[in-house]
Amino acid sequence: MTRVNKIKGVQAVDRALAILETLAREGSPMMLSTISSELGLNISTVHRLLNALAAHGLVEQELYQGRYRLGIKAFEIGTRALYSLDIRSIARPALQQLVDDFNETANLAILDKYDVVYIDQIESSNIIKMLVRPGSRAPSYCTGAGKVLLSHLSENQLNKFFQEVTLLPYTPATITDPTRLRQELQEIRQRGFALDYGEREEEVRCVAAPIFNHDKKAIAAISVAGPAQRMPPKLMTGKLATAVVQVALQISSSLGYRA
Repeated sequence: MTRVNKIKGVQAVDRALAILETLAREGSPMMLSTISSELGLNISTVHRLLNALAAHGLVEQELYQGRYRLGIKAFEIGTRALYSLDIRSIARPALQQLVDDFNETANLAILDKYDVVYIDQIESSNIIKMLVRPGSRAPSYCTGAGKVLLSHLSENQLNKFFQEVTLLPYTPATITDPTRLRQELQEIRQRGFALDYGEREEEVRCVAAPIFNHDKKAIAAISVAGPAQRMPPKLMTGKLATAVVQVALQISSSLGYRA
């Protein structure tokens, strides 16, 4: 194959992918002329590429109106791609970056029923540090990761939470008033991160942010925790909160999330 033919082949692939992205973005069947106009391509070129995509099941054409939509093969490929994503392997480099930048322990956690479950952790190199064994649980309402995930529950889910969970005081800082906790969760959702000033363990401080999937659902949380003497409020609400939120958004983007 000559260099010119190779270039043409790559160009055809680029254009075919642009067609798939256009159909996916539109979310409903499109006329050939509309696709051609949006991409700025000749109708005959778009028609040829659509036929090739249809031959592989990536695109389907309506029987009567002749409009085009994504085919079942595109759905199958997308589904398999989503299931192949391992959030721990995706998040681990980001966790390591937070530890490198702040030398405090970084955690990855999910919500299981009404508990927060830690599924991964990278430790600080400090002698005194926050540690939880992966797989261990903690009450969601008094931990940074737990609160940030609670804040993204639906109103019905949150009502059920307050009906079924007793807010026990673990430290003097634990929020045990449902009205106050509701307000706290609302503030967390608005600002994009949660703060824990010793609500579960008196001398532990934590900043957490949510990780979203392609459906914009909060499926996990990333947090950085350390002893109170190394985690002043100015750091927590400033550089650390900014870094944790940015890292969480990077992981979310890798999972298909688009803000």
